[in-house]
Amino acid sequence: MTRHRYRGRFAPSPSGPLHFGSLISALGSYLDAKAQGGEWWLRIDDLDPPRITPGATDAILRALEAYGLLWDGTVQYQNQRNQAYVAALEVLQGLGVVYACGCTRREIADSSVGGATAAIYPGTCRAGLAPGKAGHAWRVDTRGAHVCFEDRLQGLIEQDLERAAGDFIVQRADGWFAYQLAAVVDDAELGITDIVRGADLIDSTLRQVYLQRLLKLPSQRYLHLPVAVNALGEKLSKQTLASSLEMTFPQSSLIRALAFLKHPPPLALQRAPVAEILSWAIAHWKPAGLPPARTIELKP
Repeated sequence: MTRHRYRGRFAPSPSGPLHFGSLISALGSYLDAKAQGGEWWLRIDDLDPPRITPGATDAILRALEAYGLLWDGTVQYQNQRNQAYVAALEVLQGLGVVYACGCTRREIADSSVGGATAAIYPGTCRAGLAPGKAGHAWRVDTRGAHVCFEDRLQGLIEQDLERAAGDFIVQRADGWFAYQLAAVVDDAELGITDIVRGADLIDSTLRQVYLQRLLKLPSQRYLHLPVAVNALGEKLSKQTLASSLEMTFPQSSLIRALAFLKHPPPLALQRAPVAEILSWAIAHWKPAGLPPARTIELKP
């Protein structure tokens, strides 16, 4: 794609307040954008109503402001973008690369190539719906889809999509559009050039690159940061009871996050204002200094 001015983004889901793992992703993407004189936009990925926690969006905005991670432009909300996703699905339907699926979760688990845990869809409805079945969800046909991209930190990433992921959903049975399609459409429309996020989303990136190819949308440069995990190897998340970010003295967590990213500021900045710490971090940001690991255990 033709490169324009750097434009990055942070796209949290309002399923709860930001925690330390969220801060690492937000901080890494913010620094990468600002170090290159670029823009940093904020999108709230609120496509999944059952997972949305009341008040989480406001809490996310307040936390980013407290940590000095101020976004450019207006905040984007995916729940306001349904028509754009409808249009993208219609393009895929016109190309004949998606099909209606009437399988239940139980049926998918029973027939899955990977079993109940992996739940890789085997393409049951590719040739058409079985008698008596109604198509509620829409899936992408991944036959022959070998996808690859060069990550700025993790190197070459490639995958046989059919084998590793199966025909994934772009519109769910309840009518809501899937994250993969929505993210691709939104990133393209906003003119995002670079995406910096956690390495736990590499599989999602591969699916998104495939959708970009089908929709003839520009691809982005990617940098997948190491994910902070606990001693059990579990990602910090709401499910693993990760604590929400400290709001009274944000400098402490900010400095800890910089150290995690191998950019520890000098001792003289330990109690400096947030803006001063970020100014130092922007000036010293060197992605090549990041560890090319997918996970790093967070020490107490």
